[in-house]
Amino acid sequence: MAKAAETFTWAGTTKTGRAGKGEITAASLQEAKNLLRRQGVSATKVKKLAKPLFGRKDKVVAQDIAVLSRQLATMLGAGVTLIQSLEMIGSGHSKASMRDLLGEITNEVKSGNPLSSALRKHPDKFDDLYCDLVETGEQSGALETIYDRIALYKEKAEALKSKIKKAMFYPIAVLVVAFIVTTILLIFVVPQFEEIFNGFGAELPVFTQFVIGLSNGMQNYGPFIAVGVFIAAVMFKKAHTKSLALRDSVDKKILKIPVIGDILKKAAVARFTRTLSTTFAAGVPLIGALDSAAGASGNAVFRKAILFVKKEVAGGLQMNVAMRATNIFPPMVTQMIAIGEESGSVDSMLEKIATIYEAEVDDMVDGLTSLLEPMIMAVLGVVIGGLIVAMYLPIFEMGNVV
Repeated sequence: MAKAAETFTWAGTTKTGRAGKGEITAASLQEAKNLLRRQGVSATKVKKLAKPLFGRKDKVVAQDIAVLSRQLATMLGAGVTLIQSLEMIGSGHSKASMRDLLGEITNEVKSGNPLSSALRKHPDKFDDLYCDLVETGEQSGALETIYDRIALYKEKAEALKSKIKKAMFYPIAVLVVAFIVTTILLIFVVPQFEEIFNGFGAELPVFTQFVIGLSNGMQNYGPFIAVGVFIAAVMFKKAHTKSLALRDSVDKKILKIPVIGDILKKAAVARFTRTLSTTFAAGVPLIGALDSAAGASGNAVFRKAILFVKKEVAGGLQMNVAMRATNIFPPMVTQMIAIGEESGSVDSMLEKIATIYEAEVDDMVDGLTSLLEPMIMAVLGVVIGGLIVAMYLPIFEMGNVV
């Protein structure tokens, strides 16, 4: 088994005679020195790059892979060789983790291995769909064309993911802030008023008593509640990771949430059609393309429906008929695919559907944000205003008596 590549730092004289320093990826210290010698570098110091105590901070994310795909598509399209492209992108990348990744891939390709084979050694960065598309491009001799499609696919996928996160992040962030402010008021502010009210010698309004009781409950049981919620959240996350049945159940129920469910359904359709369009246009057989699209749909309900379509298509049924039988896909989608199958342009029709639904998701996210802003402000006003009214209500009543 080949030793994993590591990053080494060096200092010395470059082939132009100038002093320099930098980083290089190699399997061992000796190999690093040999690579530097071949590059004309007279190294006076070569040592392994020390890793941060708590792990790398510059973790490779999906957006990095999307940018890498576009860079490779551009360079290959301009006539730059694959190895040169990988070396240029790797040497100029700002992230050490990406430099390491590209260094390992470059060494594999230099050794005579196909790019798809090198990518498959990093399944956490490059999924099966990505590697299958690259392998198709290598076999057909049109890697630059395939990479252009991969780059477009990754960019669209990341844009869609960003829109969904935008729809979820804003209301969650505001509600978290509202919860923190309410907790601070209940724990630190309300008790101050309670001390004042104790000297009134009169019965407090029911609403004020309720808020004071809530404050006492937060002070006495708040830490236990917080620990309980945290443990429950951790246990649910572990169960969600391990249990396919639980994940499927959550995916099914989340689609029933008003507005949010509609956005997720349209996003799943957009992902399905974009993936199927990319794979089908790249020359991947329809059965294999449906397999990839099922995994990329992002929801168990759609995944099961797509796998059902795959089974029916393998049995000789037209795709649009099989999709209609699932009762999951919108009528417009099945009708457009039926037209594409009749005209022999399924890939372009799928791309049009993906574009339509991506635009719809974008519009719905903007509409949801506009709708939630006044609703959230109203909720905040009721909660914070209610606490303030509860605290001043006894004072107002006392003033009326006087």
